[in-house]
Parts: sequence; structure tokens; C-alpha cells
Amino acid sequence: MSDVGKLFIGGLSFSTDEHCLEMAFSKYGQICDVVVVKDRETQRSRGYGFVTFENPEDAKDAMMAMDGKTVDGRQIHVDQAGKSSGNRNRGFGRGGQSGRGFRGGRGRETMEDISDLEGPTEIATIAMTHTTSKTLLTRDRPSMWLYL
Repeated sequence: MSDVGKLFIGGLSFSTDEHCLEMAFSKYGQICDVVVVKDRETQRSRGYGFVTFENPEDAKDAMMAMDGKTVDGRQIHVDQAGKSSGNRNRGFGRGGQSGRGFRGGRGRETMEDISDLEGPTEIATIAMTHTTSKTLLTRDRPSMWLYL
């Protein structure tokens, strides 16, 4: 199946399911596939999904009309699937404004290893990811995650 008519839908409510997403987008044309991406373990929505139209022009119309609209009480973001938006940061690899990118690694990091980061060191949060059980250390910016 070609991805030409496939749209990425971000910012979905956790209660939005495939039927609701199809109802919101079906007025723009014939839909051949709807997917709300779910967590493998909990089966809870991950807050994004995809809608594929049979006609790519219908997908373009839906993207223009629905981007920024509200579905199930949440403002959604609609983009062509596989295309990155200029203002979206996908992942940790870009780092903060320093441009140094991802800091961390496979082994244990010490305070000496991270002490050269900009900003006060007392502003930190340590959390465990529930999917990988790795320890994360972040500073005052969400893009400054370190794997410990």
C-alpha cells in the first residue's frame, strides 16, 4: 500500500479510538485505513495515529482542514506521514541549544562526566523509563536527558 495518502495525527486524547478518528476524517474522502498507536504492554493509546485516504488529494484537503482542530477535547496536529515538520523535535538526539546533542552512553556516568553541562546542577530529576527500565537524568530542559 502506498503511503502517499497517509497522514500522521498527533496530540490525540488517550480516549480517542479508530472509530472516532475515522468519523472525524471521513468527511474529506474515502478512508482505507485508520490506526491509533497503542502501547504494547498496556494497550493504552500513545496519543498519535495514522489515517490513510484512497485519494492523495483527499488526504491533502483533510490535512489542511484538520490541522489544529479539536478532536475529543484535544487540539490535534496533522501532517503527511513520514515527513518531519520543521518545528517538531523528534527524539533526544538534537540536544539543547548548546548543539552538543545526546549526552550519555551505555556505561555508568559519574557526576564528573556531566558536571560540564550548562546551568545549575541542583535542578535535576531522576526517573526510570517504564519500557526499558533505564535510569534517566534530566535537567531543567526536557531535551537534556541522560541515560545512566
